Amino acid sequence: MSKKVEKKDEKAPAAAKAAPGKTAEPKKEEVKPQTQKPTAAPKAEKKPKKEEKGMSAMYKIEGDKVARLRPTCERCGPGYFMADHQDRFTCGHCGFTRYKRT
Repeated sequence: MSKKVEKKDEKAPAAAKAAPGKTAEPKKEEVKPQTQKPTAAPKAEKKPKKEEKGMSAMYKIEGDKVARLRPTCERCGPGYFMADHQDRFTCGHCGFTRYKRT
């Protein structure tokens, strides 16, 4: 119980703690300027999605015949197409690289 009494004494107003001959001035409340809430930036337009290439990018159908558009890997054999880069063909399976002739 003594702890509760001490806490009450700590929270006593400043006027009660002041010396008996002096008068305590009331504290002025600080006025905080109101700040505007930050507004969200306008959303940028979404880029159109790229079309998925899929198997249609690997083959070209001409009448009754099917032609492969990309070369197959020399190490892995048929069924493993090579990626078409700007200056080379690369196998994603084994890493084999064949450079294009300029």
